[in-house]
Amino acid sequence: MTSSRQDAWTQDEDLLLAEVVLRHIREGGTQLAAFEEVGKKLSRTAAACGFRWNSYVRKQYKTGIELAKKQRKELKSQLTVKDHFKEPDQIVTYNEDPALHENMTLRDVIRFLQKVERNQQDSGNLLERNQDLQKRVQSLENQLERLEKEKHILQNNLLIVEDDYKALIEIMERARKMVVLNEEEKEKKARFQMDKNGDLERIEK
Repeated sequence: MTSSRQDAWTQDEDLLLAEVVLRHIREGGTQLAAFEEVGKKLSRTAAACGFRWNSYVRKQYKTGIELAKKQRKELKSQLTVKDHFKEPDQIVTYNEDPALHENMTLRDVIRFLQKVERNQQDSGNLLERNQDLQKRVQSLENQLERLEKEKHILQNNLLIVEDDYKALIEIMERARKMVVLNEEEKEKKARFQMDKNGDLERIEK
């Protein structure tokens, strides 16, 4: 168990704390592991190192923290590419600084570039197909719009024909009634004939 010190922090101790924490950030480690490592080196508790980092040192290394996070992201991306293409007997190694030694062969690079090219070709094909589908959709939308207009015209024409038909039926009905009335009027009219004396006499039906 490490002993707890109560004396003030020196600039060298602050520098060591910053270096270790930034290294852990770059390598994807945790701050707690960094505090424990520094505590062992300085005979301080991990809690004391954490308090010193959060209360003072961290504020002095904002740029360094951002840079370390960026480097961690880049290293993670490199590892992803390497793991995808590495041969079974190839090993990814690190040194203490901690720079990544990429043991990628020329064949790995060629395979990677070929895959990128295939992906670009596939993307181009998808883009071309998407454009064709968009044109077809636009054509179908135009056709639908034209059919809707034709449908509207036919509906209007149908209404006109129906109105004309109703009017014709009404006219025919009126004409039929007029014929019937005329016949009845004719039947109601009295008939006359000349009698022997030369006078007109009414003939009842």
